[in-house]
Amino acid sequence: MPELELRHLRAVRTIAEEGSVTRAATRLGLTQPALSAQLRTVERLVGGQLFDRSRNGCEPTDLGRRVLGTARLVLDEMAQLISTTKETDRRGPLFLGCIPILYFAKIVENLRQLNADVRAEVRPSSSEIVDMLEAGQVHVALFEFFDGMHARDLAGIELRKLVTEPAFVALAETDPLADQEEIDLAQLAGHDWVTPPKQHIGSRTQMFQVCADAGFVPRLTHHTGEASMARGLVAGGCVSFAAAPSRTGEGIVIRRLRGMPLMTDIFVATRRDSPVAGRAHEVFACAADAYRSVLDRNPEYRKWWDAHPEAHPEFN
Repeated sequence: MPELELRHLRAVRTIAEEGSVTRAATRLGLTQPALSAQLRTVERLVGGQLFDRSRNGCEPTDLGRRVLGTARLVLDEMAQLISTTKETDRRGPLFLGCIPILYFAKIVENLRQLNADVRAEVRPSSSEIVDMLEAGQVHVALFEFFDGMHARDLAGIELRKLVTEPAFVALAETDPLADQEEIDLAQLAGHDWVTPPKQHIGSRTQMFQVCADAGFVPRLTHHTGEASMARGLVAGGCVSFAAAPSRTGEGIVIRRLRGMPLMTDIFVATRRDSPVAGRAHEVFACAADAYRSVLDRNPEYRKWWDAHPEAHPEFN
């Protein structure tokens, strides 16, 4: 008779965090049928259904919540056991994990002031960065809010919000809307959109919601996580949400959206067992200085930044 294994507990936890068997399978590197089979095994062993499935995703049942609580406890204790049995050298390399950002080189440079040996890993997905952070594969992380983040149990990690950043929009300089300083999101209803692959869009739910509020469903025609390819598609007539410090040029323009309907929280996280343990405030200062270095890339964002200190209270 099969027994519960750590992989089964990870499967339950990941399904709960992602709210979807499909997304959980992608994150775990499994096929959907393989993950579904693991879930059925767990349900058979505990004697009941763990998730209610609907068009909106997976929600834990009462039994599921009890199993999930135990799974998180066991997995956290196992991680602590592994951590305490490994020889820890606080003078070793400092590993940074982050999503693609415009100030990547600057934050690496700044962190070298805290630890001369900085080694960086860039991943396209914020949830993947948090996976690496939880597993101890990176010590410091920079990532955006993503669907399912609130379900994460970030034990042993100091988390601080760096900034709440408004999304701008990128469009071709030949687009009739390019002459406007400010664009209403509804004006983009007829355009083809360029986005990262769906598993890399952290706030996918929020993106669809703001478009729905504007009266349309975005036509997601092209998917790429490579910046130069995305810019080329935009220069050819598509549109894309853009990070606020993005720069106009090479056939595209960056414009603000009326009312700033899409806002994204960016976080800095530091493990308490890292080579910079007890220095999370200094890590934050490194990230803040790096972020300041790109503010003037987009003059319209600089104006917004100066007018909205509530979006970055830690900088004031």
